[in-house]
Amino acid sequence: MATIGWIGLGNMGRPMTKNLIAAGHTVRGYDLDERAVAAAAENGVEAVGSIAQAVDGAEVVFTMLPKGEHARSVHLGDGGVLEFAAPGTLLIDSSTIDVDSANALHDAAEKAGFAFVDAPVSGGISGAAAGTLTFMLGGADADVERARTFVEPMAGNVFHAGGNGAGQAAKIVNNMMLAISLQGAAEGAVLARKLGLDAQTFWDIAHVSSGDSWPLRTWYPVPGVVETSAANKGFDATFATALAHKDVGLAMAGAESVGVTLPAAQVAFDNLQKLMDDGYADKDCSLVIRNIDPEAPGVPQD
Repeated sequence: MATIGWIGLGNMGRPMTKNLIAAGHTVRGYDLDERAVAAAAENGVEAVGSIAQAVDGAEVVFTMLPKGEHARSVHLGDGGVLEFAAPGTLLIDSSTIDVDSANALHDAAEKAGFAFVDAPVSGGISGAAAGTLTFMLGGADADVERARTFVEPMAGNVFHAGGNGAGQAAKIVNNMMLAISLQGAAEGAVLARKLGLDAQTFWDIAHVSSGDSWPLRTWYPVPGVVETSAANKGFDATFATALAHKDVGLAMAGAESVGVTLPAAQVAFDNLQKLMDDGYADKDCSLVIRNIDPEAPGVPQD
């Protein structure tokens, strides 16, 4: 079993570290939010007060951070991972960030004598808690195989997506598709209700028919239909609007860099932006149903 340094103990990092501990690893964790550190400590994480302390003696260092600038700062900044980790340490970044940042981290880590793997995940908070996340790994073959040992206790699926940055590329394309599918599920839910269909009956039909999708099965934005839907809890976030908006934006930026036009992604991006403009950045992204029908069942009323 290994000593693992972990930086970023938020809604995803906290349950992920719990699964590593259950697998027998020692996890030394750090986060700027002291409340997050305290909550992780309740699950067995050894709480520390700095990046230097988190990486000291660690064979592997994971990062799970909100954006590319955070990942760059934590790795490359003063007091960062590359400054204090021992040469040869395996660095695994499970943040969802832009491909350019991922490649910059690969380059800097390799020049400094570290193995680096970009390893974003899909499956949300529920998948993190259950240990069923999908990991998309990018990097050299040997580094990815080394990383596989450490991600498997948190994973339902592990894929080697390709070389440096390929994990991030796979993740942002996947999340772009998720947002587009979610928009369709929300529009379908509203139209079905307006046409007089019972919500459960329509869902039963759609989920075994051509209208099926992961958001329909998992996040259907109508209360009382799907157990895992945020609509059952006032649209409290399982995947926050701000984060979904960020991910679609990353996909659109990637598309621009290779000359691809994404009209459906633009619609999804604009609808997430409207939710943010209306003050719902921290609510679940399935609240996009509000843009179609502000009085849909379960939608917060101002």
